[in-house]
Amino acid sequence: MKKVALSDVKDHFSEYLDLAEREEVIITRHGKPAGVLIGFATEDDWFDYRLEHDPRFLMRIETARKSLR
Repeated sequence: MKKVALSDVKDHFSEYLDLAEREEVIITRHGKPAGVLIGFATEDDWFDYRLEHDPRFLMRIETARKSLR
């Protein structure tokens, strides 16, 4: 995980986007964490991320787990 100032990200966005494919980039504003840049090396990685953060999908998983118990 790399921390970088927002002003630096603005000036070198493409470089940090490339770096984000390998590790999370924490973006700071005035020295404090303000956001995170997450890159995807492949389209499958993007798809997986979307599933992992989709409330409807997570609800279906939880329902399926409950029905197995």
